[in-house]
Amino acid sequence: MPGAQFLRRTWCALALLFLSACSDPAPQFHAEGSPPRLSDWHLFSLQRGALHPADESLVIAPANPLFSDFAQKLRTLWLPPGTQAHLVDGEIDYPVGTVLTKTFYFPQDRSGNLLAQAPATSTQVTLDSNTLIETRLLVRRESGWTAFPYVWNTEQTEAFLRDAGSSRALTLVGATGTKDFTYFVPNRNQCAGCHVTEHPAGAMHPLGAIASQLQTPFDEHSTTLQTLALQQHGWLDVTPDSSTTVSWLDSQASVAERAAAYLKMNCGHCHNPEGAADTSALLLDGSASTGVHLGVCKPPVAAGGGAGDRLFAIVPGQPDRSILLYRMESTAPDEMMPELGRALVHDEGVALIRRWISEMPGAC
Repeated sequence: MPGAQFLRRTWCALALLFLSACSDPAPQFHAEGSPPRLSDWHLFSLQRGALHPADESLVIAPANPLFSDFAQKLRTLWLPPGTQAHLVDGEIDYPVGTVLTKTFYFPQDRSGNLLAQAPATSTQVTLDSNTLIETRLLVRRESGWTAFPYVWNTEQTEAFLRDAGSSRALTLVGATGTKDFTYFVPNRNQCAGCHVTEHPAGAMHPLGAIASQLQTPFDEHSTTLQTLALQQHGWLDVTPDSSTTVSWLDSQASVAERAAAYLKMNCGHCHNPEGAADTSALLLDGSASTGVHLGVCKPPVAAGGGAGDRLFAIVPGQPDRSILLYRMESTAPDEMMPELGRALVHDEGVALIRRWISEMPGAC
């Protein structure tokens, strides 16, 4: 019978789809070498028109996402079977074999235009409404953390290792108009520019998958802290005692709290007592809450033309006389801050810091 034959074919097709989904190999830790393809790690699958993290991974979302030219990010965490992370001095110490991934992509409209949008959380990337750009891996080996930058091909079928980095001309459509720029994928050495926070002899380590940044629910629909979810999954021995971390995206938090959270994530990896910008005496990692070390009435040490003829890092009540805002609004290579990770101005971040300085009491 035609109807029975149709049902039989449909059942077979569904069965094959189910079997193919179930037969995906488990994630694989490469203790040495540099796998040339992202698929060599078995961390994702491409099926049903979307990029899916492996079932063995957990999708995570730091409280404060780093600005990267409006790219959206899908982040995952995977620990080898039988291993567990430990909370040491309030920080997560991940075991050898841990793999962190961060996939950068841009939403697109029906005409294929890439869109500049606010950060959003997702557990997969649908390919007909998004364009994959790159996937970065941070892998915990015996010798420490190692970075691997993988760049997606135009067919969106595979990402290939690019040790020397890569670049791509892009056009974004946003609320403030069209933005033409060159998107840069960092080389492996440049990854250390952010992930080494103690210079010159420090080691790489995660910035987003840390205790404070995971001390928050995954999204607005969840109430469980991600640190607790890790413990419930058996991947963390104990959870931190600290309270929920403030996000710069949280409109319910004070402007000062949001500004501090934004600067800590986007600037604190260099501007800390042991960081690459320690000689500037400008501390934006949360270790300085007020005064000159936060930039208030602080003259520049070696900003050169990056000071924009302004006298102080922060002039209370006067953002347009503050070097900090000038460097955030610049895209000149010898002026802009942060130096790495962006080619565009972060409109929302600039607006937040402008408001924070505007409301700051005092005078220089």
